[in-house]
Amino acid sequence: MKNISHVYETPPAGANTDWTVPQNWDRFSADEHAMWDTLFARQTAMLPGRAADAFLRGIDVLKLSRPGIPDYRELNAQLMAATGWQIVAVPGLVPDAVFFDHLANRRFPAGNFIRTPEQSDYLQEPDVFHDIFGHVPMSADPVFADYMVAYGKGGLRSLGFCALDHLARLYWYTVEFGLIKQPNGMRIYGAGIVSSYAESIFALEDPRPNRIAFDLLRVMRTHYRIDDFQQNYFVISSIDELLTVTVETDFAPLYARLDILPDIAASEVLANDVLIA
Repeated sequence: MKNISHVYETPPAGANTDWTVPQNWDRFSADEHAMWDTLFARQTAMLPGRAADAFLRGIDVLKLSRPGIPDYRELNAQLMAATGWQIVAVPGLVPDAVFFDHLANRRFPAGNFIRTPEQSDYLQEPDVFHDIFGHVPMSADPVFADYMVAYGKGGLRSLGFCALDHLARLYWYTVEFGLIKQPNGMRIYGAGIVSSYAESIFALEDPRPNRIAFDLLRVMRTHYRIDDFQQNYFVISSIDELLTVTVETDFAPLYARLDILPDIAASEVLANDVLIA
């Protein structure tokens, strides 16, 4: 799979109109299952003391009856019982409207492929390890699960405001690369961090990145990097804060403000930023 792109303009052969495909768990090879097991063991060994409490609690839904890539029939039974969410397989990245609709209806679309050993430390396209290991544990938390639904519904509304770039930044800096300040210290909860061995260490322990208190407008003005570690991470005080801000904010006037305010560079620190140690 090394040189295969999983980006499509239209649903590929075998995909439904909502871009879902059968998982076909039995078609994964022994090497692909072994790749999952290697990544899973590596991450679960290093995340205690680094990952958010909610993430560590949610890991239990991934401890299924057999090793290897999770079988969604078994995984979804546990996830549905926890928060009403389910995982659907997709061939790769899906269009924004399709993605938002899945989230709004408590479905998380997961790429139906896994990285090769050569890609174990970095993969630009989200694979099944990123999507399942990175996202499912937090989706087992009821408050975070509701945040994801609110984001999906907000995403569908945003299509009428031409605001996708700004809304994507909110997802990037929370769902993918978010930090949380717990009473027991700074922790990671974003899927892009917890599924990456190197960035799990960098985000918490390296002195170079800025760790900035979460502010919705600030986040939605800020560019991000897709080809390297982040220079700025945004820190929430609780998952409840994230849900409350998302649900209680009227995004229409916020989008109007974002249209006239300048964007902020991915590494820039503003005078009024609150930096968190």
